[in-house]
Amino acid sequence: MSPDQIAAIVMMSLLLTMVICGVHLAFALFFLSMIFGLIFQGPAIFSMSMLKIFGTMESEILIAVPLFVFMGTILEKSDVAEGVYQSLYELFGPIRGGLAFATVITCTVFASCTGVIAATVTTMTLLAVPSMLKRKYDKGLATGVVCAGGSLGILIPPSVMLVMYGPMANLSVAQLFAAALFPGLLLSVLNLLYIGFGSWLKPALAPAIQEQERKHKGAKLWGRAALMMVPSMFLIIAVLGSIIAGIASPTEASGVGAFSALIIAAAYRKLTYTNVKEAAYTTLIVTAMVFFIIIGASIFNSVFLYLGGGALIKSLLMGLPLGKWFVLFVMMFVLFILGFFISWQGLLYVVVPIFLPVATNLGFNPLWFGLLICLNLQMSFLTPPFAYAIFFVKGASPPEVNTWDIYRGVIPFVILQAIAVFLCIVFPEIILWLPKVTLGAG
Repeated sequence: MSPDQIAAIVMMSLLLTMVICGVHLAFALFFLSMIFGLIFQGPAIFSMSMLKIFGTMESEILIAVPLFVFMGTILEKSDVAEGVYQSLYELFGPIRGGLAFATVITCTVFASCTGVIAATVTTMTLLAVPSMLKRKYDKGLATGVVCAGGSLGILIPPSVMLVMYGPMANLSVAQLFAAALFPGLLLSVLNLLYIGFGSWLKPALAPAIQEQERKHKGAKLWGRAALMMVPSMFLIIAVLGSIIAGIASPTEASGVGAFSALIIAAAYRKLTYTNVKEAAYTTLIVTAMVFFIIIGASIFNSVFLYLGGGALIKSLLMGLPLGKWFVLFVMMFVLFILGFFISWQGLLYVVVPIFLPVATNLGFNPLWFGLLICLNLQMSFLTPPFAYAIFFVKGASPPEVNTWDIYRGVIPFVILQAIAVFLCIVFPEIILWLPKVTLGAG
């Protein structure tokens, strides 16, 4: 092992240490990149950094990031999720686990409209958790369902994570959107199956609501539920449908989605100056954070590869026994463990560029491997201590919900996500079938 490679290992170790100690990922990436770059590359690190900054800012596909964030924030303020949840609340409430079913379905619908975790999780916590606790639902199940369902937005298109992953891995974002749809729906179905089985096995876990709580019945109830779905379906067709059908690029579709969200807000009488201003401000903050991390991670990764860290990790992985499937297991396990401490943005831009060449050399389909990565990264939202979904739920939950309740509640859903990863490995067509049929990819 050369001195440069030792420095690369020290660099990565310091990054993990700083993040665990509470230093923001973006600042840790920039600090370490500049220090190690100056030591081993000299002043050239500054010109390379400028190239990375300009390259990121000139990326056409990344324009979709602020537009999708704006779309999601506007929808969150338009009470679309509230309308869908209230209709499903009455529809499924009278059966065991019905409110949890309504929560997962609402989260799935809302995820396919926004791609913004914070908006989905916070909104559904305010809507669903008090309702479930009032009906004596287990605190762990009530909060775990919101954490798991709300985090679907990072995978189900339109997903900000997929928009960011595409250019980095030289993959079409449209192909990634098509590939992610069925795995996302698979996760939703697994969540529903767990709720159904758990509430059947232990009725006290998720009791049914009283029949008299339903304001609407029969055909009127189903009609109301269908009507509440119309805005969401309109947006899904406008954004996701246009991408998969090849009518619009993801960047173009994001603009259509943002404009459609404004129309929906106007229809719900929520298109106010205050709401638009707050949505724009939120978009600015989130986009700045995302781009800051992208640029910092790009510089960090360049220095790390310059020091030979990538070649070292590649040689270690390729030298593992038991063949390529064991190497795949090791990469998935490493990502899962790192997800406890590092955000998905950091893992996406720091670790993935190291693993991707290894997967390519082993003969794995890049599109299939990319979706496995994204499925794995989704688990980072549920794995403490740095689990965003848990923080959002805790911040918006009633006082009687403590952090341990949420930790206890998310464990089964983390296991379900691991099962989803396993199923996508065993049955790769779950990922590859739709992009193959619609876009000729895979």
